[in-house]
Amino acid sequence: MRVDQEFDTSRAQAFENALVDTMNKSALSFMISIGHRVGLFDTMSQMDFASSMDIAERARLDERYVREWLGAMVTGGIVIYAPETRTYYLPPEHAAYLTRQAGSDNLAVFAQYSAVMGQVENQIVECFKHGGGVPYEEFHRFHEVMAEDSGQSVLASLESHILPLVPGLRERLEKGIHVLDVGCGSGKIINRLASLFHKSHFTGIDFSTDAIADANAQTAALGRENVHFKLKDLSDFHHDAPEEKYDLITTFDAIHDQGKPLNVLRGIHKALKKDGVYLMQEIGGTSHLEEDMKHPIAPFLYTVSCMHCMTVSLAQHGEGLGAMWGEEVTMDYLNRAGFTNIQTHKLPHDIQNLWYVIRK
Repeated sequence: MRVDQEFDTSRAQAFENALVDTMNKSALSFMISIGHRVGLFDTMSQMDFASSMDIAERARLDERYVREWLGAMVTGGIVIYAPETRTYYLPPEHAAYLTRQAGSDNLAVFAQYSAVMGQVENQIVECFKHGGGVPYEEFHRFHEVMAEDSGQSVLASLESHILPLVPGLRERLEKGIHVLDVGCGSGKIINRLASLFHKSHFTGIDFSTDAIADANAQTAALGRENVHFKLKDLSDFHHDAPEEKYDLITTFDAIHDQGKPLNVLRGIHKALKKDGVYLMQEIGGTSHLEEDMKHPIAPFLYTVSCMHCMTVSLAQHGEGLGAMWGEEVTMDYLNRAGFTNIQTHKLPHDIQNLWYVIRK
């Protein structure tokens, strides 16, 4: 029911200004993605004030495109421009969040999601009209971007913050246990674990042909013999899972994308040994929109959810939980899967995720 009230001109003007700012920043995200992919931020971080030609030559890129990109960077407040010399400079304070040297602080990695999601806008529009979903294989480069994302959010803190969430886990891995990563993507995480703990055996499963191909190629290049990957649809994992085979099972931002998430969780419960541990990373929503309004990147997460996580699940005739299913719903699903011993952790440097340490 519409509330009858006088039109607030100042509010309208403020909203218009905010929308213009949003459109500018939305456009800028594409340029940030390109700058990351072609190495321009990395190149400029090693240079003083330089011309577009010098920057292009150092980066081995076409000058005309670099010059237009620099126009977006300057007007977007990312790069400093000296008009008297027509030179450009990336301040170190900005480079700290835009270069590969920045490690886990490199926000340019996340800008890539805008371009990936933009590829399927037409299909998403049709889903709004007719329902259904967009299948995973339509998202070109998604597993590549996701691997780079998890490389920052998980790999960078794997030894320092994540493994210590489970007391005694490192010691068990050193002695040798069986580990399963469900929804392993391109396998960077378990390949890292396999390199650290040679006596343990690691298995990764995923339904993406491209991701598994990349994982196998990476494993072969590294010469790992204690890790292997399997291409598998997990919709019936509650039936297909082996009985109490694994000492440690992990999922990294993977359950909410599944067509049948409860079946996957029940399969994990079935496959986990009685004294085993299930380590689960999920997006740190709350299951309540009014609380999610407080999340610093909630609009970004809901957008990624609508244009990838939710629709990929619906394309499998699934539930479409979405990335922001939240802690409350997550706990309910874990309980329904049979888990009763659940601890929730939030890492101080990670604004995006919650970490669950789960036992039978």
